[in-house]
Amino acid sequence: MHLHHLCVELQNLGVKMPATYPGRQGGAGPAEGQVILIRDRYLNVPTSSPYVKKSPYRIDAEGEKMLLKRDEVNVCEVSVPGRPSYYSGCTKNGIPFEKIALLHGCDCFASTIYQNCAYRQTDQQCKFCGIGMSLENSKTILKKEPEDLAAAAAHACRTDGVKHVTLTAGRTEDEYEVLSHAMQCIAAIKKDTGLPVHMQLCPTDRPGIYEELRRAGADTLGIHIETFDEQVLASVVPAKAAIGLDRYRENWLKAVEVFGPNQVSSFLIAGLGETQESLLEGAEYLCSIGVYPYVLPVRPIPGTALEALEPPPPEMMIDIYEQVAGMLARHGLSYRKSKAGCVRCSSCSCLNLFEDYANRTAKE
Repeated sequence: MHLHHLCVELQNLGVKMPATYPGRQGGAGPAEGQVILIRDRYLNVPTSSPYVKKSPYRIDAEGEKMLLKRDEVNVCEVSVPGRPSYYSGCTKNGIPFEKIALLHGCDCFASTIYQNCAYRQTDQQCKFCGIGMSLENSKTILKKEPEDLAAAAAHACRTDGVKHVTLTAGRTEDEYEVLSHAMQCIAAIKKDTGLPVHMQLCPTDRPGIYEELRRAGADTLGIHIETFDEQVLASVVPAKAAIGLDRYRENWLKAVEVFGPNQVSSFLIAGLGETQESLLEGAEYLCSIGVYPYVLPVRPIPGTALEALEPPPPEMMIDIYEQVAGMLARHGLSYRKSKAGCVRCSSCSCLNLFEDYANRTAKE
């Protein structure tokens, strides 16, 4: 089986892991699972959702080796990255760096700088989001201070080879409060490390905000719509439905004007109930305006409203990836051109593997 097809199966079916590898539980984004290293590819795979129990894939520790098996037949040797060294450090106030930011994928330093959301526990909450769970479990702190993020990032550069930064945040009642905090965090990290920084935010009507973020040191932006199916949007991410697609379009265009093509991205989550046609039409539109459509399967997090959901069948996801990889090539976009963030990391999606495979076959 080709690597890109195998990775799709692992991300869409999940992998049963030894009990000594509990993986991450809760947080913002696709937070349920474990990063594994398979044939030099860092891949974030589901390990705890209920559907994983049905998966034909498991990883067994056999002596010094960890073997990936499908229906008890050996597939290949894999490994699990060790605990990052910088996790053992702490801020000047004694807060462990592990509570400030986590290592995502291979070399991405990632933090939710405000670990709560005004929509949480309301009827406007995004139904797949586990942003408050890690806070409730004392795995993190509510608000990360700029100097603490900068100190942790600098330490991670020295000890773990961190190459770029991803920042996100929940909403507050005062929209600019979060944006102002974000700009302070970006500026502090940039000053102490020089690392490229990705910031994720909701559409805004505030004049000049993208220029402000650029001056603060942001290199790329994520403005995530999740789905172009308006019925699904209203059902699964009602707060984003209330914002409306028109405001998203206005913000994408303005952000691309400031940051350039390929440096603005949007998550498109497959398996929320949308039609495949709406996902592909949305991806084509994003590509046409210079926004990278970061396509990935839904990752149901236990404890959220969508915990019983299952990702799309692997064969459907393969078809989606193949078509979107073609769109990216036609519009001159690529994960390789992204300076920072989820697109550059790509451990939660297989789209980059399909990009690379299409490029290889085109040269043969």
